[in-house]
Amino acid sequence: MVIETKEQVLEKVLEMEKPHCPHCDQEMHIWEVPPINVGDGLGWGEPYLFLCFNDDCKLYKRGWDDLAENFAQTASYRCFCYPSSGKFEVMPVFSPQGGKGQEIDEQVLAEQEMLKENIKRGFSILADCFISKDGPTIMKMVLDPTEPARVRLKAAEMIGDIGELDAIEPLRNLKVGNELVDKEIEKALGKIHKRFYTRECPFCAEIIKERAKICKHCGQDVAGQ
Repeated sequence: MVIETKEQVLEKVLEMEKPHCPHCDQEMHIWEVPPINVGDGLGWGEPYLFLCFNDDCKLYKRGWDDLAENFAQTASYRCFCYPSSGKFEVMPVFSPQGGKGQEIDEQVLAEQEMLKENIKRGFSILADCFISKDGPTIMKMVLDPTEPARVRLKAAEMIGDIGELDAIEPLRNLKVGNELVDKEIEKALGKIHKRFYTRECPFCAEIIKERAKICKHCGQDVAGQ
């Protein structure tokens, strides 16, 4: 199972087209799930949701009367949408400001701009490194968890084209937690081995020649392995 960081999830959500509330057709806003859950206390399973903050929304306006009449509660509902599935549901709010403390669109825009700048900077560095065949710097960017996922993905692709055999071990031990990056790293390992006519011993994992019949490190018979 691939486990994404909160930053990687935000990166995905930022690239999504915002859904429209099915009750009022207004564009929904990105909402950060609070650390303390509301409702049934079970949480939503996602760090970000799309939420309708339209105070003229039919669901929201009708909710005040419905909850007061049926449950004697001063509360209403707001519609939200799961980014992962596109499924719409409702959550209770207990004042007109309910949930608005987690509305992060302005913050998200700032983070989005920062993310874009970091991606632009990363791609620029990678382009220069690829031209100069600076494998160590590209390798550092693959390994750096603070780099945006898109930068690490591109770095992984490049290291497969210019990386040396000494890149095999750190790449083999690296688990980014992003499925696309992890797959690109696996491809890079294959590219490096292909360029150097090598492979890894199935018994001791040391690098050996592709045509080797006996591993020079552990002495095992690797013919046909």
